[in-house]
Amino acid sequence: MLVSGEFCMGKLIKNVEHGVVLPLVDEVAYQDGQIVSKTLAQNSRHSLTLFAFEKGEEISSHESAGDALVLVLDGVGRITIDGKMHLLHRGEAIVMPAQVSHAVYAVERFKMLLTVSFSE
Repeated sequence: MLVSGEFCMGKLIKNVEHGVVLPLVDEVAYQDGQIVSKTLAQNSRHSLTLFAFEKGEEISSHESAGDALVLVLDGVGRITIDGKMHLLHRGEAIVMPAQVSHAVYAVERFKMLLTVSFSE
């Protein structure tokens, strides 16, 4: 049963409209000199976040407790996993394994959807 276009059990995915086709790439905007993020879901089992990186911006090397899937929505990003660099373009994806050092760098302006899955 739907109430005002939303499922009665509440939103598990937030900050986007439910039940409509979304141009996901347009849900987060580029801003000069910044990395912009928009959290769509976050709990103890997973997180789902959109990012827009201005050219030259980066998230420095770090580790995560969960496996992290990067899906590039626009532009070109360089993902470094355990010292190995990978150049990703729109439509490409890569998994950054849990407990392994990784970093993200915007070779060009780029947008990505990051999904992190955690064990219990």
